[in-house]
Amino acid sequence: MLTDVATHFRNQGTACGRLGSPLYATLLPRLADDLLDGGPTAAVIAGHETRPESDALSLRLLGTAHRLALAGRAPALAAHLPSCGGGDDVEAAWVALRELLETQRDALRQGLDLAPQTNEVGRSAALLGGLLTVLGRGDVDPRTPVRLYELGTSGGLNLRADHYRYTDDDGAGWGPVDSPVRLSGAWTSVPAGAPDRVHVVERVGGDLNPIDAATDEGALRLMSFVWPDQSARMGRLRGAIDVAHRVPARLERVSALPFIEGIEPRAGSLTVLWHSVMWQYIEPQEAANSAAAIDRIGARATAAAPFLHLAMEPGDRFRHGFPVTGRLWHGAGDDDAVRVLGTAPAHGIPTRWETAQR
Repeated sequence: MLTDVATHFRNQGTACGRLGSPLYATLLPRLADDLLDGGPTAAVIAGHETRPESDALSLRLLGTAHRLALAGRAPALAAHLPSCGGGDDVEAAWVALRELLETQRDALRQGLDLAPQTNEVGRSAALLGGLLTVLGRGDVDPRTPVRLYELGTSGGLNLRADHYRYTDDDGAGWGPVDSPVRLSGAWTSVPAGAPDRVHVVERVGGDLNPIDAATDEGALRLMSFVWPDQSARMGRLRGAIDVAHRVPARLERVSALPFIEGIEPRAGSLTVLWHSVMWQYIEPQEAANSAAAIDRIGARATAAAPFLHLAMEPGDRFRHGFPVTGRLWHGAGDDDAVRVLGTAPAHGIPTRWETAQR
């Protein structure tokens, strides 16, 4: 069993290296070695050896250590984490982490029950950009008020996507110029025909374990699961938390199917359901039932009460990115087939659109 856990740690380290975290790419194999050698890592994870790899035990452990550092409870480790204002000495970070495993075993063990929830703000580029692409095509009046629902919302930060500033490869931008969230290089180009603004009148998120990003504890938890050497991601997250303090959203503790079944098109507004990199975590039967529930919402949509389903989820045919898809229902004569609007990497930036943009 320990061998399986060590293999998971190594695999996760490889993935972190591929996704731009040299720090975690180095620390995770060290943790695997320490585990097999009977070091303090083994004592911390004792009793958790049979967890499936999908539980991301390695990221739970490192996220808890990061949270202690962010909270000022692990100053020796914080001194070597860029997210805490420290340096980037990986060797020194390993020494500090191993010491933390020895001295704060109980605190680290408690954190193993918390699933990683990063609420990746970069995915707003794909989701908001997908909405702008659909509105730019003219099937729905771009002035129509938007009721926005997000499945797997975590802290609800992507529900505030219209309050972020996006720039494309040429420097053209969309969104408030004074936003604390600046997604540079978000798109290869601003979506064609995008309206100057989106009028969001309702923001509702559903999640099995929602996090209130407007609280100190919620913000700390979200920041802890961002990899410490990915400064751009951390900057985006901190800016989004600031936005969350002044732009309210309603978060519900609910699973996928009942959340979707509670959505109803409303005359005079565009109802939007979106989600990103979460569908794979739904049990197969609930996923099938949820997809059918989305179809039923679409069947009730009309020209006066349109419904849009946007998603950024892994796709079998997209080896170099995740497809950004959209399906719009707006009454008789709909072309309600799923359209691939663009392709995005795991963290959303940059999103590349399928058709020529302005």
